[in-house]
Amino acid sequence: MTELVGLDLAAVQEFLGARRPDLLTGPLRGELISGGRSNLTYMLTDGHRRWVLRRPPLGHVQATAHDMSREYRMIAALDPTEVPVPRPVVLADDDVIGAPFYVMEHIDGAVLRSREQLALLSGTQAQELAGSLIDVLACLHRLDYAAVGLSGLGRPEGYLDRQVARFCRQLGQPGSRDQAGVIALGERLGHGLPQGQRAAVVHGDYRLDNVVMADGSIAAVLDWEMATLGDPLADLAITLMWWDGLCGLDSPVAAVPGEMPGFPSGEFLAERYAAATGYDLADLPWYLGFAYWKTAVIFEGIHHRAGEGLTVGEGFDRIGELVPALIERGTAVLAGV
Repeated sequence: MTELVGLDLAAVQEFLGARRPDLLTGPLRGELISGGRSNLTYMLTDGHRRWVLRRPPLGHVQATAHDMSREYRMIAALDPTEVPVPRPVVLADDDVIGAPFYVMEHIDGAVLRSREQLALLSGTQAQELAGSLIDVLACLHRLDYAAVGLSGLGRPEGYLDRQVARFCRQLGQPGSRDQAGVIALGERLGHGLPQGQRAAVVHGDYRLDNVVMADGSIAAVLDWEMATLGDPLADLAITLMWWDGLCGLDSPVAAVPGEMPGFPSGEFLAERYAAATGYDLADLPWYLGFAYWKTAVIFEGIHHRAGEGLTVGEGFDRIGELVPALIERGTAVLAGV
């Protein structure tokens, strides 16, 4: 078996053989799926079928982040609903490979991450893609989370306050760069929390390159590591930030759809979301400011891990460069500029 960083294939094969003897028909092979900036994601195959394995990143991680059981619970609960997710296969604790992981089915389709991929779409296809992306987000936010067994996923009350406090704490991690602007924006956000409307399941990182597209629509939503119960407008704001809020920054994470000819603006997405959910978007500038700030804090943590040699993949060396621009844009949108 090929040796993979962060994954003992022999141990995984032995575990799957014991827990799911119906699953494998031959030796297991695997490869790291490029593009991951947090949890490590691998493609597995026995030569006949394919699966995806997810595990936490290497090195130190936040105590409440990278929770494999949470991700697995999410897709298991959403699998029977209209929200498209990969079918869960098995969850494992850290006894197998030294870190917890889960396996899910592989979904055929494309993850649109590059400008080259987006450039292949016509204007009509781009509009349909944007509509599908928002329609699925609205479907998630309309979901009766109690009915699918997700009432204990989080505490909706005080969600925004806890989010601001959590990411403020992350800024104080050892080895972080001096980021006075990040701290100042966090304090400003904490002093101006919006009232919020109704609670929903929030994905936490909903964007185009976290979904699988097939035949012009979304076949599966991926990367549920930050999912919880909370304020759905925080989800919408993250989506809008990744859609056209990073224009001109040469993001190493993924192409920015709003930069591409024929793709609609973030305003189109926001209007479609409001029509589908009935939410009042008057406080959207605060949520957008929060989205920029939260992403800046996450990028600062990734920058630190990259400096310690604890990341696997490409593009990490440029992540830290985006932090000042994110803070500048978050501060501007919060001020109504």
